[in-house]
Amino acid sequence: MQQIKTSFDFEKPIADLVQQIEKVKQVADKTKVDMSATLEELDGKLNETTQSLYNNLTGWNKVQMSRHPDRPQTLDYISMICDDFIELHGDRTVKDDKAIVGGFATINGQTVMVIGHQKGKNTKERQFHNFGMANPEGYRKALRLMRLAEKFNKPVISLIDTMGAYPGLEAEERGQGEAIARNLLEMSILRVPIICVIVGEGASGGALGIGIGDKVYMLEHTWYSVISPESCSSILWRSWDFKEKAAECLKLTSDDMFGNKLIDGIIPEPLGGAHQNPELMAQTLKDYIIKDLASLGKLKTDKLIEQRIEKFCAMGVVNE
Repeated sequence: MQQIKTSFDFEKPIADLVQQIEKVKQVADKTKVDMSATLEELDGKLNETTQSLYNNLTGWNKVQMSRHPDRPQTLDYISMICDDFIELHGDRTVKDDKAIVGGFATINGQTVMVIGHQKGKNTKERQFHNFGMANPEGYRKALRLMRLAEKFNKPVISLIDTMGAYPGLEAEERGQGEAIARNLLEMSILRVPIICVIVGEGASGGALGIGIGDKVYMLEHTWYSVISPESCSSILWRSWDFKEKAAECLKLTSDDMFGNKLIDGIIPEPLGGAHQNPELMAQTLKDYIIKDLASLGKLKTDKLIEQRIEKFCAMGVVNE
């Protein structure tokens, strides 16, 4: 099986077994004793433990997985999925928000508009991209690009990965709430297909601001919620110590969201998470996108918009 690189406390059983296997191999090399039976038994146990662990992750475990520093981000997926990419900048009003990137790209010979959050991989990049937390101009840039896609009749692909919209005072002064609300309205009636995928964190209006689509997917080990577990814990218990409990109560995992009919499907990740095999994850995501572009492209525009509005209007309906 593929070597799993461990990073989190809940992955310790895997790390312990890997360490045991390495020790047995060292003993076998040093003493020239046949240890193949022992190695085979340990490999079987490692495979069983790995499958069991990743098939039974808690809500908090999935939050941790979604934040892995090696997890592929929007620009990574663009480089692996798209044949070419022309990045477009600015909202034509304030500035170019680096937390959201976007532009025209080609996927399997079809031109699309790709938009997504970008967090950055190291400290310098994260500061440059504001940790993926967009200001109002970021959402206005996204809307400008979506309108451009509509003008040229090109589908929109939205990749979501954010801790939330930037909560600073200056963002509120420039109309953060209005910018997100405007995107919700405009995306609901955009006259081209929209495919949205949560590829990491999907927090609050920051995620929803580019999250209205004909198809909305979540990768297997991601989360999507109105608030992060830490913030929820701080509000309810006045402490971050209850973040694991908050993660369970929020029902924020892909399984929870699909069970509540809030997303259209779950895209499986490689064993151990997307960061273990980014190329395989990108190919799986590409297959989903190509399939949906073909099916959505067959629908008439009015029918496309009608189905999109009906889908979101049906969410959260209470029958008395």
